[in-house]
Amino acid sequence: MNEISSAAFDVPIARRDSGCVKWTRYAEDVLPMWVADMDFAVAEPIRAAIADRLAHPVLGYGVAQQRVKDRIVTWLASRYGWEVGPEAILLLPGVVPGFNLALRALCGPGAGVVVQTPVYPPMLKAPENWGLRRVEAALTDGDEVDMDALRAALRAAGHGAAAQDGAFLLCNPHNPTGRVFGLAELVAMAEACLAENVPIVSDEIHCDLLFDGRRHVPLASLAPEFAARTVTLMSAGKTWNIAGLNACWAVVPDAGLRARYAAALAGVADHVNILGLVATEAALAEGEPWRQAVLAYLQANRDWLLAAAAERLPGVRIRSPEGTFLAWLDCRNSAAAPDPHRFFLERAGVGLNAGPDFGPPGRGFVRLNFGCPRATLEEGLARMQRALATA
Repeated sequence: MNEISSAAFDVPIARRDSGCVKWTRYAEDVLPMWVADMDFAVAEPIRAAIADRLAHPVLGYGVAQQRVKDRIVTWLASRYGWEVGPEAILLLPGVVPGFNLALRALCGPGAGVVVQTPVYPPMLKAPENWGLRRVEAALTDGDEVDMDALRAALRAAGHGAAAQDGAFLLCNPHNPTGRVFGLAELVAMAEACLAENVPIVSDEIHCDLLFDGRRHVPLASLAPEFAARTVTLMSAGKTWNIAGLNACWAVVPDAGLRARYAAALAGVADHVNILGLVATEAALAEGEPWRQAVLAYLQANRDWLLAAAAERLPGVRIRSPEGTFLAWLDCRNSAAAPDPHRFFLERAGVGLNAGPDFGPPGRGFVRLNFGCPRATLEEGLARMQRALATA
């Protein structure tokens, strides 16, 4: 495989007028470090594949050709040792539509949906989109699974022997904390769901960005009985920085569950951006050198951030993310409390994600995206340091 220099990720790219959400939300004097969108150029094989497809003069409705599904099946087997057939793969336009429509397929009227807070805001909002009850099971202060809280929430969401009334929305790797749940945690969560007859919808979009040699374990890969009750959502979008192309895949090994899910997708999310399909295939086929290089760069950014924040941001605590490119900053004992998002926006000119958007446990926190050139990260931290020093 061709090696990619870390210097490739040091190159700043002007994005202000590119029509991207990240660089348009805030005024020009604000440094955006919020939404999970990396400021890195897309891998050359992906750009080349898109350019090649654009050489064809017609862009009609896209359809996932068999080779795309075969490429996904090969990736699942080689990366995670998860053997599934191509019939288990459903292509759809994004993980957020994916878990929303899974709730449509699985949940009866007024059913409960369990979420582990703090958690990705669209997951918090998904239950109310379908008139369902959100049932929160907060993680511990150490960002671990509180099994007592989870079991209680599952009991509140499910109805024992009733058929699939509730659901459990799992986020692993976890956003915003960066936790990568361990094998014992995954098994315990899955067994608890089985005990309450609650199906699982697992958002695993950050699964290929894990640090310190960790390897992702899809929950559904651990046992046939788990797979039979799980919709797993994955994508090349975060890993290869192509989220704007709106393409992801669901892995649904159980034929009955898959039919219910496909029916929920029909007429709503059953077409995928044709360039997203091209990019996904190229990423899985030729994107591994870039993934390895960006992973090393992100880990170096994480390590630099942890050390610099400990030295330069008094009262701010960051637990080391085990995956993703997101840091969860505990500002409750800093001069930025009680509203660190407003503090750093108004006094430092740094745009972060507000902690309360991730649920009640997020009060006093902000989320920072370190998927950017080191110079950008250094500038953001310097601004935050000055703001704290002059508060």
